[in-house]
Amino acid sequence: MPHTLPSLLGALTTEPGRPRLTWYGDGGERIELSGAVLVNWVSKTTNLLVEEFDAEPGTVVVTDLPPHWRTLVWALATWRAGAHLRVVDDSSDPAADLSGADVVVTATPDRWTTPDGTRPRGTELVAVALPALARSFGADLPPGTVDAASAVMTYGDQVGYVAPLDPDETALSSARGDVAFAALLDWSRSQVDPVAPGDRTLVAVPAGPGAVVSLLATALDLWAADGSLVLVQPDDDGTLPPGRLARLVETERVTAQR
Repeated sequence: MPHTLPSLLGALTTEPGRPRLTWYGDGGERIELSGAVLVNWVSKTTNLLVEEFDAEPGTVVVTDLPPHWRTLVWALATWRAGAHLRVVDDSSDPAADLSGADVVVTATPDRWTTPDGTRPRGTELVAVALPALARSFGADLPPGTVDAASAVMTYGDQVGYVAPLDPDETALSSARGDVAFAALLDWSRSQVDPVAPGDRTLVAVPAGPGAVVSLLATALDLWAADGSLVLVQPDDDGTLPPGRLARLVETERVTAQR
């Protein structure tokens, strides 16, 4: 079982074509990422963080992205760069969340700009378009904002230079507390019910405070156990009807549910 984030990413490519992350979003959107494709996304995004923003141990990356497959990619890339991911609730005060922040990764850039529409002084802003086929954010952005949809694809498929990871540095902080890199995978196991090694696990997208942190713990735990994640957006009423659930279990060959 992997014990570090780089070894976890390496393990995902031992069977490069095997599905590791499948997403069912709004409007019937379905995205499937094999281990190789998922790590490729993470590598490109890591290179963006390092080359564009000098991300390294001690760099603070703030995000208010919702529970989503892109959020998982950005989290893994932040950690691959050795940086600190600060997860904030989308109802919190942006001014307070920016304390000590170096980069903000968001699907709602207007929330983080000043009244005159400019970026917060001293903080880089990355706008993430959530739809899978988006080639740009599709809206006017504050000057200097990085449009992730177009920028990520310009970076290399293999991670370039990254500073050595410091196991004592904070990997994750949220309203639930802080987690150091050395404890990240053990922390994920402590947050969720166990699954069998190799399980293909269906998870309904969590909601409410702490939803992103819950998703991060679930995904890390499943991948560390050589499993794969089927992440499903519930219906508008927040439920997965039995008929829809049964179809997903059959078509995706699900072996466990959380």
